[in-house]
Amino acid sequence: MTGVGTAALVDVPEPVPGPGEVRLDVLAVGVCRSDLTVLARGGYPLPFTFGHEVCGRVAALGPGRHPVALGDQVVVHAPHGCGECARCVRGEANYCDRGRSLTAAGLGLGLDGGMAEAVTVDSRKLVAADGLDPVHASVLADAGLTSYHAVAGSLPLLAEPDAVAVVIGVGGLGHLAIKVLDALTGAHVIAVDTRESSLELARAQGVRTAVKLDSAAEAVTTATGGRGADVVFDFAAAPSSVDLAPQLLRVAGDLVVVGSGGGILPVVKPGPLPSGCRIRLPFWGSRDELAEVVALARRGSLPVRTEVFGLAEADRVFALLKAGEITGRAVLDPRRG
Repeated sequence: MTGVGTAALVDVPEPVPGPGEVRLDVLAVGVCRSDLTVLARGGYPLPFTFGHEVCGRVAALGPGRHPVALGDQVVVHAPHGCGECARCVRGEANYCDRGRSLTAAGLGLGLDGGMAEAVTVDSRKLVAADGLDPVHASVLADAGLTSYHAVAGSLPLLAEPDAVAVVIGVGGLGHLAIKVLDALTGAHVIAVDTRESSLELARAQGVRTAVKLDSAAEAVTTATGGRGADVVFDFAAAPSSVDLAPQLLRVAGDLVVVGSGGGILPVVKPGPLPSGCRIRLPFWGSRDELAEVVALARRGSLPVRTEVFGLAEADRVFALLKAGEITGRAVLDPRRG
């Protein structure tokens, strides 16, 4: 990033790992809508490097002992925390008790990230990913992890034999949430989106019921006999989806708002939300959960739809993502020209 709203490939000094750090040669890095938010808002000292979905190979070790070795292929648990509170110590930097006072949310979100040939990271934040396609592995670090964490928090409601889950927004995260639901639950999944290409992606992920936004209420009524979905996952959180989601939800169901599309939900009694419902706002996931996501990928349970570009194409990819022209997840490969 060279200025607010602009991105360019520039030369910077090769990063040198400090105590407890390693330098990774970046093999692949995913592109996320959070990158668009950073690009639009700025606020970090320039030049600033994007990229929080990172798969790399350990190329150099800083001073100290490390749980990894030279040559290991790894993915990065990218959330940033204080490193001292109980949650950070447990590997839950995504919910750091001091997070509101920190200047960075994570790698590529305040800290220089992985849209580069190399990046330095704390070696304790690495998860082994040998044997996985680096392009697919990179996506696990956010799209896979965030989807897994979102689903895991609602597993009790999804344990019923007739449970129904709605996934609104079948993009980079939503298409992986579908497979996480398949892997962890027996729920009937209904996919909802505004784009036919996204509905086709949902069907490719095994969804039998994939409908446009204006047909969602009818589909949920038919699938549930009118009671509503046990859990609604909103990966868009745009005004239209935020308005729709409460209408699809069962009494005492979970509304899980994952996206940040600007929709506003009034929380009033009485109001649009059904009685007894729980609203969750998951953010990323823990390091242990990332290891669980990688394990699912190793078993072939998390097929990822990607579009791969060279590192120099980052600004073009941002434009495509903003225009809604990426199906699945865009990934940058620094090894490409």
